[in-house]
Amino acid sequence: MATEKEILQPAVTWFQNQGWQPFPFQEQSWKAFLKGKNGLLNAPTGSGKTYALWVPIVLEYLYKHPDYKQNHKKGLKAIWITPLRALSVEIQQAAQRFCNDLEVPFEIGIRTGDTSQKERAAQKRHMPDLLITTPESLHLLLASKGYQKIFASLTAVVIDEWHELLGSKRGVQTELALSRLKTVSPEMRIWGISATIGNLEQAMNVLLGTHKDTLSKAVLIKANIKKKLTVKSIIPKKTETFPWRGHLGIHLLDEVIPIIKKSKTTLLFTNTRSQSEIWFQAILEKYPELAGEIAMHHGSINKETRQWVEQAIRNETLKAVVCTSSLDLGVDFAPVETIIQIGGPKGVARFLQRAGRSGHRPGQESVIYFLPTHAIELIEASALKKAVKQKVVEDRIPYLLSFDVLVQYLTTLAVSEGFYPEEILPEVRSTFCFQALTDSQWQELLLFITQGGKSLQSYDEYKKVEIEDDGKFKVNNRGVAMRHRMSVGTIVSDAVMTVKYVSGGFIGTIEEWFISKLTPGDVFTFAGKNLELFRIKQMQVLVKKSRQKTSKVPSWMGGRMSFSSQMSDLLREELYALQDTNASTPEAKALQPIFERQQLESVIPSHRQFLIETFKTREGYHAIFYPFEGRAVHEAMSSLLAYRISLLQPITFSIAFNDYGFELLADKPIDMQAVLDNDLFTPRFVNDDLQKSLNATEMARRKFRDIAVIGGLVFTGYPDKLVKNKHLQSSSQLLFNVFRDFEPDNLLYRQAFRETFEHSLEEGRLIQAMERITSQELLWKKCQKPTPFSFPIITDRLREKLTSEKLQDRIKRMTLQLEK
Repeated sequence: MATEKEILQPAVTWFQNQGWQPFPFQEQSWKAFLKGKNGLLNAPTGSGKTYALWVPIVLEYLYKHPDYKQNHKKGLKAIWITPLRALSVEIQQAAQRFCNDLEVPFEIGIRTGDTSQKERAAQKRHMPDLLITTPESLHLLLASKGYQKIFASLTAVVIDEWHELLGSKRGVQTELALSRLKTVSPEMRIWGISATIGNLEQAMNVLLGTHKDTLSKAVLIKANIKKKLTVKSIIPKKTETFPWRGHLGIHLLDEVIPIIKKSKTTLLFTNTRSQSEIWFQAILEKYPELAGEIAMHHGSINKETRQWVEQAIRNETLKAVVCTSSLDLGVDFAPVETIIQIGGPKGVARFLQRAGRSGHRPGQESVIYFLPTHAIELIEASALKKAVKQKVVEDRIPYLLSFDVLVQYLTTLAVSEGFYPEEILPEVRSTFCFQALTDSQWQELLLFITQGGKSLQSYDEYKKVEIEDDGKFKVNNRGVAMRHRMSVGTIVSDAVMTVKYVSGGFIGTIEEWFISKLTPGDVFTFAGKNLELFRIKQMQVLVKKSRQKTSKVPSWMGGRMSFSSQMSDLLREELYALQDTNASTPEAKALQPIFERQQLESVIPSHRQFLIETFKTREGYHAIFYPFEGRAVHEAMSSLLAYRISLLQPITFSIAFNDYGFELLADKPIDMQAVLDNDLFTPRFVNDDLQKSLNATEMARRKFRDIAVIGGLVFTGYPDKLVKNKHLQSSSQLLFNVFRDFEPDNLLYRQAFRETFEHSLEEGRLIQAMERITSQELLWKKCQKPTPFSFPIITDRLREKLTSEKLQDRIKRMTLQLEK
């Protein structure tokens, strides 16, 4: 009987041969795995997490099969789930290197959406020893005949970057897959890897489920690695007294180039794809000598180009890459020295993840520069520095009762071997997501997949699953099975809607999630015109020209990123701290001119105050509110407040918002005293008022499109003939209306409303914010003109109306007038 030390010795020797010393967390993970434990490993990016869990899988095989060189047991032994296809090659190379050096004849395979049909067929005949895959591809394996034999010898499932899956429907997919694999392979261990997450205990519980045996063997391992992270702010030489976002930080371009030139390789992270395109072109236009040394990387660029860029970084043939979140995770770039974050990252976890791309090796320093796109973002820079020191990281909130994912999963099981409900129900309830699933909900779901539910029983196309004589639920129709396999997944792309005049004439396209919040008669700005919504017909937005001066400004996809709750708290705390005239940080010194001007024109609120500013310009009467809660909360709060004010006086508003506050612009004065006297910030009746102010039924109707696709109610089409978005939308709208009129208690119909309020509108955060505001002193300042704090909100609204050149001229005129 070998001792623990003897079992671990091959790994210790291998590490020594590489010139490395195993970290304590790696050895802890090895020992815990070999003792049969499940768990979650929390360690910073670039600290060797892959070897913490791949090594013990191999060591256990060596121990149990001492004759492995002569008698290798083929078959799947471990699954490595990754949220991104791009990570799979890195994991494969690291795992294969260890096996090759130890002369272990393991085959490491990859199965993702990029895997060819030929390779998939070969894998089905002879599965590799380790399969690196995604949640979607794992479910496709569960949809194949004989999947129980494939997984029979499974000893481990490792879920990499678990924080990226948690809090999404892909995470629910993973939970359900694990619940099945635990039954098929009782000895299987489940391990998650996560770098940046706040609620670690809950994250582990979601991963492992509620099964007592699994939880009794659970262990949470935290790496105690003091990785040095340096945050440097790029301070403008002259701080704008009236800051605005429209230039996207390009005015600091000359400060960026020296940083790029002194580093081997630099990643410039932007928050949107359009911003990365703008920065890439601006750099080449002003510094053409960098042509051939700089590249761009984001999700819309084809796979071959992205892979070329990644390899060029490894080869040190590129000086800089302008990128989006496409390079946030896990790709192992040893030569990267420096990271530049352009604009606020909106969350601490994202900032730390990006910082970890620099010095992506154990013990190396990570360096990240913060480039503000407007001066007030220096408050974010200062807050992020403190967050790094205090190790503040966001929680990820798990989904509950995602019935659409469960419907898809049950159909997956019915497509392969079929299932008996009495066997599958305990597995489903062992997941965190469905632990509260009731018997009546379960019966309704079974009725749904076999009959289409109460409302659709007359239509054969919804009778996908048959109940055989012995009680097994099975898909026997080959067409149904084929269409289902093509539809497995929970990522539903955003749809755009065409904007047309009622009288004819195409104007452009706009995202449906913005239009879904409007009702006929609402006026919005698009393509430089004020347009009145006439009606929504399928995926077409029919409009008329409007002479109304005030309107709603569209929020585009690039603006959807919003402050996390932790980031909002940090920002408020930092705002209060930076007001100290004795503050000596570079950010505080740079912000002093803005703070002085803000104090002159209005006031800087303390932690006990909530600031409201009003002033008049030629555009109308402005009311600016400053919750400092992030775009998502401000979008909901501004509409809610506009609705409540309209109950007091007949008035219509144009609404604009950013991460710091929101603006209500009207063509007549707002009775602000009535706002203060009538307790309009009360969190009571928020749900009812949101439904009226934001047209929640229309928002739920749009949300239902995704639910209908995931739940298999509508088919997205074949690879060479995809169904047009307008057909998907019209089909899902028809079903939504059927449920609304004939089956209002339908689980998927109710889920659309629940997700709208819980996830799209962040109702919970909104209520907490309003509770905080009601406890503060409401400070109303009657200002003579726009203030430094209000300026970014106003210019955000103007940017949607004007071209960039006209906006530049308008901003210059405004700032000159305000400075006088």
